[in-house]
Amino acid sequence: MNDFIVAILRSGTPLIYVTMAGMIAQRAGIWHLGLEGVMIIGACATVIGIVLTGSFVAAMLMACVLCILASILLWFVIEKLKANPIIAGLGLTGLGIGGTALAAQSIFGSQASVTAPFGVPRLGPAFGSYSSISIFVVAMPFVVLALWVLLKRTRFGLQLAASGEHPFAARSVGINPARMRFIALAVGGILCAIGGAELSAGSLQIFAQNMTAGRGFMAFAAVVFGAAHPIGSALAALFFSVVGALGIRAQIVFGDAVPHDLLLALPYLATIVGVWVSGRLRGGAKTANGFAELRDY
Repeated sequence: MNDFIVAILRSGTPLIYVTMAGMIAQRAGIWHLGLEGVMIIGACATVIGIVLTGSFVAAMLMACVLCILASILLWFVIEKLKANPIIAGLGLTGLGIGGTALAAQSIFGSQASVTAPFGVPRLGPAFGSYSSISIFVVAMPFVVLALWVLLKRTRFGLQLAASGEHPFAARSVGINPARMRFIALAVGGILCAIGGAELSAGSLQIFAQNMTAGRGFMAFAAVVFGAAHPIGSALAALFFSVVGALGIRAQIVFGDAVPHDLLLALPYLATIVGVWVSGRLRGGAKTANGFAELRDY
């Protein structure tokens, strides 16, 4: 049972961090479909940073800087060039996937996976069966709680929500929606860097091309499923992770009786069902209106 919990935490933590990035962007009025690209940049930069510098702190700083720069690029394209946020986000995803593959090949001269000598610091033997859990896993619930307090109980959170839901009204009371979106995307860049680092260096200590495998889109679905609420979105991401862990456990139980590809697809099927249920329960009119308001702005 403990192994199953550890498996859920390991697979769920990167997804939850990236979901929080998408949630903040959503509250600022941006449908962040670039999460996949920013996440894989964080995963690649962490492993390459560890290999080149031999320091986890330096690698994380490099990952955070690159993810913030990628997020700022998205903000510039949306705010200054007035591009469609959805198309811009998908473009950033393509840039992240292709750019990391090119970077790894250029630095190491091979398309093979890059292995780091060590990864994210872990709890250690004193914690028994949970010794392999990284510090990012331990910090995850506190980060979610801190974001809930920030967005629901502070003036900044109210200003961010106003910028996303009613940017014209926000501007009329002295709030700059463009600046709020800049902050939201920059903070999201840091969260994506942590999520990418946990994915590549949390337990595997390896970077492979396209290793995010759609987790950024799954995180976006968790934001929609959780109604862009910090706790609700985190629980939605955790639900997708539980389904994924059950699929892996089912491979051991059923063996070849059930196609492995079908079991591996379970979290993606759960994502589709979650988005469909969310749409049926809340409808799409409010989201569509908010998007139209952002485009007019």
